[in-house]
Amino acid sequence: MTPPRTAIVTGSTSGIGLAVARALAAQGYRLVFNGFGDPTAINALVADTTARHGVEAIYHPADMSKPTEVRDLVATTEQQFGGVDVLVNNAGVQHTAPIEEFPDEKWDALLAVNLSAAFHAIKAALPGMRARNYGRVVNIASVHGLVGSVHKAAYVAAKHGLVGLTRVAALETADADITVNAICPGWVRTPLVERQIEDLARRSGVGVEEAADRLLGEKQPKRRFVRPEDVAAMVVFLCGDAGTAMTGEVLTLDGGWTAR
Repeated sequence: MTPPRTAIVTGSTSGIGLAVARALAAQGYRLVFNGFGDPTAINALVADTTARHGVEAIYHPADMSKPTEVRDLVATTEQQFGGVDVLVNNAGVQHTAPIEEFPDEKWDALLAVNLSAAFHAIKAALPGMRARNYGRVVNIASVHGLVGSVHKAAYVAAKHGLVGLTRVAALETADADITVNAICPGWVRTPLVERQIEDLARRSGVGVEEAADRLLGEKQPKRRFVRPEDVAAMVVFLCGDAGTAMTGEVLTLDGGWTAR
């Protein structure tokens, strides 16, 4: 009997990452959760995943801004489960400010988590994937990996870099049963985006829901948020049989944002 596949999902204690982890667990993948949060809540999340889907699940507290901890995340998964079959690089942070006011330490932090962490994770996971001739890497980029927005220099730079990293990694692994793809969502109402909505509401003197509608109206013609579950479904597709021929792809889920 073929053992179940194992997936690491970074930044999976909330938002998109949590939806992705749950969707993969529902498909029978063993899960390695990662992210920040209340330890009691995280333990409950891991236990619930095991009970609900009948799969093994563990949590690793790697700080994705630290390369040594990223490497340990991969090594621990290999020791616990025998290998990493699926790597979903989802962890992300945000800070907004004009370039001339952008704090240096925030620039460094955003590039570390949003871009360098994916590089270090892919670099650590690829030898094992090559040895088993199987691997699926999905990088959760952003529509900001394709277009720019004011006051988001570090985020846009990192996400553009993540798209480029995706393409290079896909080319370098094209000789094996390994695929590397990126998903570029538009506005997803995650805690990260919720803070931006609240900031807009304060600056504009309007309610939170009106601010959310304004945010959508500026960029996303569909005028509805992309759901975390929409992104998760795309990850499941890319990791399944139907996605075998897709590598180096950059897939948008942006409500028409980049169609303008």
